[in-house]
Amino acid sequence: MEQKSFKKHFILLSILLVVLFFVNVSLGSVSIPFKDIFNTLIGDISAKESWQTIILHFRLPKAITAVLVGSGLSICGLLMQTLFRNPLAGPFVLGISSGASLGVALLILGSSLFGGFFLTNSVSNWSLPIAASLGAFLVLSAVIIAANRVRNTMSILIIGLMFGSLTGAIISVLAYFSEAAQIQQYLFWSFGSLGNLSWNEILVFSSIYFLGILGTISIIKPLNSFLLGENYAKSLGINVKKSRNIILLVTSLLTGVITAFSGPIAFVGLAVPHIARMLFSTSNHKTLLPAVAILGAIILLICDGIAQLPTSEFTLPINAITSLFGAPVVIWLLIRKKKIFV
Repeated sequence: MEQKSFKKHFILLSILLVVLFFVNVSLGSVSIPFKDIFNTLIGDISAKESWQTIILHFRLPKAITAVLVGSGLSICGLLMQTLFRNPLAGPFVLGISSGASLGVALLILGSSLFGGFFLTNSVSNWSLPIAASLGAFLVLSAVIIAANRVRNTMSILIIGLMFGSLTGAIISVLAYFSEAAQIQQYLFWSFGSLGNLSWNEILVFSSIYFLGILGTISIIKPLNSFLLGENYAKSLGINVKKSRNIILLVTSLLTGVITAFSGPIAFVGLAVPHIARMLFSTSNHKTLLPAVAILGAIILLICDGIAQLPTSEFTLPINAITSLFGAPVVIWLLIRKKKIFV
């Protein structure tokens, strides 16, 4: 009976995801009829060439990015909350996002201290993702080394938070010595953005994303056992150290690539796992993992639609929308149902 209920939930959410994806593609400063949007998406070239360009090279990549980012951050949030058994844990607690931000800060703000090399390279389309990836990889390496030296998972959480504070301090120093234009450029990046990705960038993004998804699927059983603590997982024959490293690696991989291509986007990874638990009333990760992926994609598509300011040529920062509209919803959900972590 429970499985039938879950199946109904998934069917409804999947339909909602498809509808919101189509609506998201239809939103923008240029009004395009639904019929022409649908025809363009199915390969019909009868629509205006300018409309086809807008849909296929701007709106469609942005909608795909929203789905990848929303689902990826939600999965990372679920992994962190399960590993640390902490309802306030999110995808950024390991400091990976802070490392990516440091890489971007060195590229954009570092020209004031390190000369023209960073300034020259900052104009490349791939420079920001590469810099963010390198920064994320450095912090990931440090976290993995630390994870192998400590036994308590809570120590890893504290270490990750300290890395975040350390990178934040370095960014503050770089900003102090930077010019206003450089600070503004970095600030715009930190707002987060789902647009401006080419199809080549989406190909790289999605490849790493699906690699992370495969890693997540491989550890569903250990994730369920971690809910009752590491000692219980050991009693079931789970290799705790190996499983913990895979969880950290997968989370770092997804968080790093998302931050590299879209900037730091708040709220989604923290809140969506709670919404999924309340909606499905289960702690089984075979159900929760696809649930948070679909819900995360839905929520980010909605937030992006709001950020578009329909009928306006302006777009609000996606980071502001996710927090502005998401935080009150989560507070209401948590007040309505006190038990937030199964």
